[in-house]
Amino acid sequence: MSRNVRDHGGGIDAARRIHGGARAEWLDLSTGINPCPYPFRPPSPEAWTALPDRDAEAALNASARRHWSVPADAEVVAAPGASALIARLPGLAPPGRVLVPSPTYNEHAAAFRQAGWDVAEDPSHPGPFDAAVVVHPNNPDGRLWEAAALPPAPFLVIDESFCDVRPEASLVALSSRPGVVVLKSFGKFWGLAGLRLGFAICAPDTARRLADALGPWPVAGPALEIGTAALSDRPWAKATRRALADGARRLDALMAAAGAALVGGTDLFRLYRVRDAEEMAVALARHRILVRTFPYDRGLVRLG
Repeated sequence: MSRNVRDHGGGIDAARRIHGGARAEWLDLSTGINPCPYPFRPPSPEAWTALPDRDAEAALNASARRHWSVPADAEVVAAPGASALIARLPGLAPPGRVLVPSPTYNEHAAAFRQAGWDVAEDPSHPGPFDAAVVVHPNNPDGRLWEAAALPPAPFLVIDESFCDVRPEASLVALSSRPGVVVLKSFGKFWGLAGLRLGFAICAPDTARRLADALGPWPVAGPALEIGTAALSDRPWAKATRRALADGARRLDALMAAAGAALVGGTDLFRLYRVRDAEEMAVALARHRILVRTFPYDRGLVRLG
């Protein structure tokens, strides 16, 4: 069965087929995943053998509420990754016109198209729109949205997958408004992408419909335990923000010395303008370093 494969970071195995080398020899800078993951304890044996417990799910959601300062009148829905939520969000409203300002994370537009929506990606496209999606901070340029500049639409998705490096910029306070959904990714900041854990924060009616779409036991028992511990560890989060900021400054200095100009990004990824991104990517791949390029602009390269 064929799949429509969209452009993403990652892909060490594909790079190895072209450039060789063992997987352990490669340095993957093509994603925005924290390379120093949360040092979790091994999950309990029951987390592997029993169906996920309601109390464990409640504990995870309570940790999420505290960590992200979720408004009292908003709900938290945990899912097996933010991607699972992105795929289901278009089904919460009848198909119409949706604005997904580009360039941005391409799965949002793909999910709405798959659900029969008319997708506009040009930010200057005239409205009105039945829905809108903004990525905050944006991937790949790190743009932050102001609440007053958000597109006016009755159904608004705010993807904050990379916002844990800038918690003061979060728009989670808007999540109790009808029609607003704030997405959070666990894999990026905590560096545990393989755990597959993500969250939607939204009004109770929207949360109920999302939970129904996900079905019973959407989050695995080990993810419930690890996620609860990680979201409750404020000292680790604080130290990690400092370390990522230091790493971003070092990377900027290295790239500037190589003639690259900083375009934007976050402390989890940086976007640079170079003479020829594909040429740079191939040269780095020969040294077992994988970076992200973009088919719409040969001068842009993104490094985690």
